[in-house]
Amino acid sequence: MFSHIMVGSNDIERSKRFYDAVLGALNAGEPMRHQADSGHHRLFYRHAGSTFCVTQPINGETATSSNGGTIGFTCTSGEQVKQFHDVAVANGGKSIENPPGLREGSMGAMHLAYVLDPDGHKLCAIYRGK
Repeated sequence: MFSHIMVGSNDIERSKRFYDAVLGALNAGEPMRHQADSGHHRLFYRHAGSTFCVTQPINGETATSSNGGTIGFTCTSGEQVKQFHDVAVANGGKSIENPPGLREGSMGAMHLAYVLDPDGHKLCAIYRGK
């Protein structure tokens, strides 16, 4: 359904350091760097048929996070959920909600972790198991 997800950043190099580490925990490689005709810089992380993008806002205004929005990243194990969380926190992210771990609920059991990136975007690491 989705071709890509793009978030704004007020410091593209800080975001690159953060996402290189965090998405590296999911085995994503280095991003493709792009400079738009407007002069704004973007990062494109491609992995497993998905693209995650980080951009300086083209309108020149401050990047802000989405209140109520969450970007979920699929993990291959509960251990990878924890690694995603720990790498995010070690690289400038902020742990939010409950500690990473197994949750039981109406949608079944799943491993979850939630963090905010350095610009305040809410990220979720999730493993639903088999």
